[in-house]
Amino acid sequence: MKRILSLIISVLVLGTVAAYAGNDIVIQERQLPATARQLVSQHFSGRKIILAKRETEMLSKSYEVFFDNGDKIEFDGKGDWTEIDCMRSSVPAALVPTAIMQHVSKDYPDASVLQIERDRKHHEVKLSNRMELKFDSKYRLIDIDM
Repeated sequence: MKRILSLIISVLVLGTVAAYAGNDIVIQERQLPATARQLVSQHFSGRKIILAKRETEMLSKSYEVFFDNGDKIEFDGKGDWTEIDCMRSSVPAALVPTAIMQHVSKDYPDASVLQIERDRKHHEVKLSNRMELKFDSKYRLIDIDM
């Protein structure tokens, strides 16, 4: 009986810990990592931050910043951007890797980059002409989605 009770308590405790592991906490801009604050001030200075949040999952943190014009940036725990979503404007060209910008300018001269997402192996770009391009870690085009 004691084992069953211990098992039930353990399951409840683990369930509670798991429920709180993915908490989103609203933070002030000054609580963002320095790298994230610098990117925002350098490339998004004309936009007002309406919400900044920190998400904690088990062993990692991430951050999201929302602007008054609907733009959004996601950062990893170190403050490096992982996704920039500028659906009402263009992603600042300085934040798009040069090789990707050259490809977009050459093959889609009338399009602008509205969203860019990166991880360790890929960059994905959404353009204003509704094209979605995927690049490998060496910025070679590996997929197109229309």
